[in-house]
Amino acid sequence: MTVYVVQEVRGRNILDAERFGKLQLLLPEGSQLVLSSGPTVRKLNNKLKDFNDEDYLLLAGDPAVIGISCAIAADKNRGKFNCLKWDKMEHKYYPLEIDLYQKGEIDD
Repeated sequence: MTVYVVQEVRGRNILDAERFGKLQLLLPEGSQLVLSSGPTVRKLNNKLKDFNDEDYLLLAGDPAVIGISCAIAADKNRGKFNCLKWDKMEHKYYPLEIDLYQKGEIDD
């Protein structure tokens, strides 16, 4: 199991996320999309090439990069990805399962 940290954020303690898997940084702090998203998309595609049901995205950093990372993870894993949501009150991460296609689920 791997926790893909979308982008490093200085001063943020993410060690609680280690209980969900080995931390792997996708992009360093300060990486930004400016005029062309191509190089960033290629880099994230490469780093997320093995993303699967056991892995998580820790959504930190540039919102545009977070969006691209979610799209790539879902693309690699049949429209599904897991992410970690920070709970300010409990000071820990909680897992969320996202299924973009929701095959077989019935809406209330």
